[in-house]
Amino acid sequence: MDEHDIHQRISDLVATEHRLREALQKGELSADEEHAQLRAAEEALDQAWDLLRQRDARRSAGQDPERAAARPVDEVEHYQQ
Repeated sequence: MDEHDIHQRISDLVATEHRLREALQKGELSADEEHAQLRAAEEALDQAWDLLRQRDARRSAGQDPERAAARPVDEVEHYQQ
């Protein structure tokens, strides 16, 4: 997955977040359903942003950005920013 693909994934996930919030406001989803689906989207976003950071770091260090890999959710969710 290259930067373009990752950015597209991020855009898709942000759109998903917006759709979920709208669906909740319209009463099309329960708060529990919205929360669960929103959590999954947020976790996938964290993974995508982490992958972009890995690729940038590898490129800056003169390494192959293609060797970056998505890390597990439990790993990227506990980063200190």
